[in-house]
Amino acid sequence: MSAFDASSMIYAWDNYPVRQFPGLWEWMAAQIEEKMLVMPSVAFKEVEDKTPDCGKWLKDKDLERLEISNAIVQSAMHIKGLLGIVDDNYHPKGVGENDIFIIATAHVHKMELVSNEGRQNLQVKPDKRKIPAVCDINEVSLICINFIEYIKRTDEIFR
Repeated sequence: MSAFDASSMIYAWDNYPVRQFPGLWEWMAAQIEEKMLVMPSVAFKEVEDKTPDCGKWLKDKDLERLEISNAIVQSAMHIKGLLGIVDDNYHPKGVGENDIFIIATAHVHKMELVSNEGRQNLQVKPDKRKIPAVCDINEVSLICINFIEYIKRTDEIFR
C-alpha cells in the first residue's frame, strides 16, 4: 500500500494527462479501488486546492483519505522534535507542518510514501530537510519513492 504526497499526485496529473495516458489512469483508478493507493487527508486537500480537476477525479474514484488521528499527531510531534523545529518555526527550505503530518500518517499506517520532493542527503541541517530526507532519518525509516519509481517497479505496460 502506498500513501501519496500531493507533489507526486500533482506531478502525475500535470505530466501524464488522462486524455493522453488513459491506460495509466485506469490502472491508478484500480489501485485506488483496491486501496493500494491512498492519501493523507492533508495531502488530498493540497491537491484539491492546487489542482481542482485532479481533486475531483480522485473524489470520483473514491480515493481513501487517511484522517489525522491522535497516533498521527504524536508521531508528527516526535518527527518535529527530531528536526529541531520549535513551535511553528519551520524553515522555508524544509518540511512544513502538512509535510510532517503526511510523513507521520505513512509512518503510523506502516506504508511507503510516494513523494516528488527533491532528494537530499542527511548532511543537510535537520530543519532544512525535505520529505525524502526526513523519511531517511533512522527514527522515521520510511521507504520514500517518487512517482516514476512507483510506476517502474510495477512492470505494468500502459496502452
